[in-house]
Amino acid sequence: MPNLICGRFDLDLSVPRIMAIVNLTADSFSGDGLRDDVAAAVQRAESALREGADILDIGAESTRPGAEPVSEQQELDLLIPVVEALVGLGVPISVDTLKPAVMRAVLLAGADMINDVNAFRAPGAVEAVAGGRAGLCVMHMQGEPRTMQTHPAYEDVVADVAAFLDERVGALTAAGVARERIVLDPGFGFGKTVAHNCTLLRALAGFGATGLPVLAGLSRKSMLGALTGRAVDQRVIASVAAALVAVQRGAAIVRVHDVAPTRDALTVWQAVS
Repeated sequence: MPNLICGRFDLDLSVPRIMAIVNLTADSFSGDGLRDDVAAAVQRAESALREGADILDIGAESTRPGAEPVSEQQELDLLIPVVEALVGLGVPISVDTLKPAVMRAVLLAGADMINDVNAFRAPGAVEAVAGGRAGLCVMHMQGEPRTMQTHPAYEDVVADVAAFLDERVGALTAAGVARERIVLDPGFGFGKTVAHNCTLLRALAGFGATGLPVLAGLSRKSMLGALTGRAVDQRVIASVAAALVAVQRGAAIVRVHDVAPTRDALTVWQAVS
C-alpha cells in the first residue's frame, strides 16, 4: 500500500494505523462527547497518543442515527480552537465534517485530513478540498443521519457501496485530487442493517482491491450491541475484535474510541502475521 498524502504528513500504511476519536459533540451515541471543552479535548488527544494513536479525528457534529444538524457557526466555534491546539502534537489531525465552509476553515487552521460522511457531495465540497495535500476520507451513507436507519435497503450492499465510492472517487479525481490522497470507508452503521454491516465486513478486502486504502469505523456501534447484547459502554471487547477482523481483511486504518486495547490486539496480530 502506498503512503497516504495527508496534509503535512506522508502516512506509511505498510502497517495498520489507529485513528482516535476526539468527540466534541454533546450528544454522541457513545457518551464520550466533550462539548466545547478545549482543555478536555487536548487531554483526550494526548492520552490517545500515549496509548498508541497514529491519527486524531476531531468531530463537532453528531452523525448518530436520528441526530439533528448543527449550524456552521456552532461547528466552527467548537472545532477551530481544538484544531489549533492539536496541530503541534506531531500526528495528522483529521476533521469529521460535511460542510464545505467548515472544511475550508479547518484546513486553514492546520487540519491534515477531512473525513466526510457525506462523501463530498454537498455543493462546493469537492472544490473546498481539491487543492493542497489534505487526505480525504470518502464514506458511504445511505440517506442522512436523521433517517438513515429507518428502512435501509440494497439490491446488493457490497456492489452498491462499491459503485457509490467509485463514483465519488471519480468526482474527486476529475477535480484534480491525486488518488494518493484518498481513503475509502464503506460506512458501517450509516444506513445499514446488522446483516448489511456483516456482509460488508466479510467483503472488506474487495474495497482495497481498487488500490486505495480502506478505513473501518466499527467502534462501539449498534451492530456490536445487536450481536453481543452489550450496552454501548460495554462494547470494548467487541470493538477490538471488529477492528482486528477489519485489519485482517485489509483495512489500513481503524477509527476507534478505545486506543490502548486496539493497539495491544494489533501488536499481537502483527507479531504472528
